[in-house]
Amino acid sequence: MLRGRWRTTGGALLRLIVVWAVSTLTMLALAGVLPDFRLQSGDDDSITQIGLAAAWGAGAFGLLGALVWPLLVRALLLVPALVLGLLVFFLNGSLLLLALRLVPDGRGEAAPETAVVVAAVMSAVASATSTALAVRDDEAYRRRLYRLADRRRRGQRRAAGPGAARTAPGMLFLQLDGVGYEVLRAAAADGLMPTVAGWLDRGHRLTSWRTDWSSQTGASQLGILHGSNFDVPAFRWYEKETGEVMVCNRPTSAAELQLRAIERTRDGGLLTLDGASRGNLFSGGADQLALVLSVSARRGRANRSRAGYFAYFRDPANAVRTALSFVAEVCREIGQSLRARLRGDLPRVARAGLYPLIRAFATVVERDVVVAAVIGDMLAGRAAVYADLVAYDEVAHHSGPAGRDTRQVLARLDRSLALLSRVAEHAPREYRIVLLSDHGQSPGETFLGRYGLTLKDLVRAGCGLPVSRRAGRTHSGAEARAAVLAALHRPVEDEEARPGPGPDPVVLPSGNLGLISFPAMAGRATRERIERAHPALLTTLANHPGVGFLLVDGEVLGPGGAVARLAVPGEAEELLAPFGPGAAEAVRRTDAFPHVADIMVNSAYDPATGAVHAFEEQIGSHGGLGGEQGRPFLMWPAVLSDPAPGLVGAEAVHDVLRRWLREADGPQVPLEDPRPEAATGGSFPSAGASVQDENH
Repeated sequence: MLRGRWRTTGGALLRLIVVWAVSTLTMLALAGVLPDFRLQSGDDDSITQIGLAAAWGAGAFGLLGALVWPLLVRALLLVPALVLGLLVFFLNGSLLLLALRLVPDGRGEAAPETAVVVAAVMSAVASATSTALAVRDDEAYRRRLYRLADRRRRGQRRAAGPGAARTAPGMLFLQLDGVGYEVLRAAAADGLMPTVAGWLDRGHRLTSWRTDWSSQTGASQLGILHGSNFDVPAFRWYEKETGEVMVCNRPTSAAELQLRAIERTRDGGLLTLDGASRGNLFSGGADQLALVLSVSARRGRANRSRAGYFAYFRDPANAVRTALSFVAEVCREIGQSLRARLRGDLPRVARAGLYPLIRAFATVVERDVVVAAVIGDMLAGRAAVYADLVAYDEVAHHSGPAGRDTRQVLARLDRSLALLSRVAEHAPREYRIVLLSDHGQSPGETFLGRYGLTLKDLVRAGCGLPVSRRAGRTHSGAEARAAVLAALHRPVEDEEARPGPGPDPVVLPSGNLGLISFPAMAGRATRERIERAHPALLTTLANHPGVGFLLVDGEVLGPGGAVARLAVPGEAEELLAPFGPGAAEAVRRTDAFPHVADIMVNSAYDPATGAVHAFEEQIGSHGGLGGEQGRPFLMWPAVLSDPAPGLVGAEAVHDVLRRWLREADGPQVPLEDPRPEAATGGSFPSAGASVQDENH
């Protein structure tokens, strides 16, 4: 706390010095331009003496303005507005003349009419400088929001009238994308995230939960917001009946996945009643949308997602605040990347090209717009808000989950949480803040960096197909890139969105999970059929040191000819034991998906270091099994009921959040869910949803 006060005091002092310096330069420039304004007592004055005179005069003018001006304005409140508007210039000029008299040795002098002009210019420059510096200050931003909140609250009280009923508590769900359970615990314990630590000290509770095999935002957020992530085997996959690749962060794919989930659950989503969805892949059924990818492909007025940008940037203060932070973040990324190269940090991936701009967009623009939208939701008193802050996930992909760069991002995310917490104190209703993540991140050298070839190269070699002598690169995860393109209203397409005709296999990476499909083989290919067409492929893959295991038509293949049939109890559990508890269950569930790939490839995993090998250009990755990527967190206020221990799957998290919505709107007693699927995280019928709708 003391450290925070020193930072606030230091920031205010620095802004004061900068404003003083700019005012001094302005006064020097005006003295050189205006004939009736001087800052020297004679021609023999040195530049230093003139500069000191300008600094003295600027400081005296600023001090008089701060001390005397409020008293003058208060004394003249009864003066008609037009007369006061004219008096402002003369009073300001009078303060400047007084300030010039305070300059030592009589160096400051100006004609009365010139003093009015000089005072007006200096006031404008000082105001612009102060505003430009303050817009990046959360405290100044918060004070401005307090004023807006007070106005809104007074208006709501007048509209409600005397004796209005007390509003039920609202729910604020904040997703820290990619922040694993252990990362959050460590950040709170070592003081990196004091807001989170304070919540834990004051009664919030924290637990981990286990993702499905597809440990990525698309599968997790679809399950959390819409109650079903059935048939989402990875971040990207090939669907043979259409010949297209589905990608979770492509707007058209996100819209289709959301529609499939709604059809399966027969429910609109977690946020259907008075909800807001901010910065998410999916809407959750909310009517209030900003930066929601599943609706960003719409054209015309029906697309309200990008309206979040316009609502934010139409305020000049917001535009300046974000622009300055954006430039600072680009410079920070270039500097961090250069230092990593000079130090020879390993593992390391390329961070040049447009990446600094993409990172700045994810860590600054998206963060600022989402936070501002959530603040607006709280001031409007909406019942349920779900927002995703993606900054950590984007930086961790390229800098690693526990590097210095990512620690700085966590600290800035904590400041955003502090801002939201303070604004919640002034909202028209109480808000219960739930913090959660969709997955974690596992470190490790890329598959290409470790073995000199991509998964696609290895598959082609195993199939006897020609392989380029120069190993091709697989693009890094494009979650932030997709958000940038969607914001610019540009199409978001994967380079293999529509693979060309022919027998060549389609190989798609999703973190450390790879998917191999054979377009020429109708339906899901059996092991026998694959071995007849490509006799060496399965052996080549299973025995490669960078591959942990394969899933092929209900069988798990491991190194050295190990085979485990999912239908035989215990076989898969034994083979997949190194990948952690629940690994066999997760693989078994994915095996039942209609669009599971012909071959699912999970990279090797080292339990001692927690390292995996991403099939994309990521040194912090997620998408498959192995390590912290499968252990996100859930953190909630103690006033809410505890979730069942051993929470498994995003669908189970959805059930918990629904229950908390019911508790916030009704009796503070956990309501029993009669659905047997709720205990296992399976899909659910509409009856359970209707219970929530009736109580909410």
